[in-house]
Amino acid sequence: MTAVEWPWQYNFPPFFTLQPNAETRSKQLLAWKSLILDYFKSTKQTVLDINEAQRSPLFSNTSINRKLPLDAILFVLEEMAKTGNASPIDKTKTKWEIYWHSLSEWGNMIYNWASDNGMNNTVCTLFEIVEGDNTTDQEFHGLDMNVLIKSLKALEINKKCELIEFDDNQGVKFF
Repeated sequence: MTAVEWPWQYNFPPFFTLQPNAETRSKQLLAWKSLILDYFKSTKQTVLDINEAQRSPLFSNTSINRKLPLDAILFVLEEMAKTGNASPIDKTKTKWEIYWHSLSEWGNMIYNWASDNGMNNTVCTLFEIVEGDNTTDQEFHGLDMNVLIKSLKALEINKKCELIEFDDNQGVKFF
């Protein structure tokens, strides 16, 4: 896990309060989106629990004694959902998946890896994709299994693969 590089805004107290001016708020939301995506990418996390968010250094800067309020965190996440970078896991929107790559981007990365390695028309397990020895140099290595499945379903819609279940295991066949 690499160290998180906090942007200058992180040490600017107004950053932790949603700004009333539309233009300022728009820039603030872009900065929060970028910070959240960078944080989740560098920590290789995919799930954000709203109930625990304010305890995370992402939303709580103890050096300036500021926390982003829960309603503001939810607002940012809903904005991220509009661009395909976040999705609520539950109906109450207390848990969210964060995608530093969109599901289609993840799917395309995986498909390109499969094609480059001559895996078209063969079946490989999902475990092999995210934990296999021949994916250790890939960005999707260690990817959350739920995000992987959603990414492969995006590929399946484009007829680039088929998800398969066999003997208590899941796999995928690339075309």
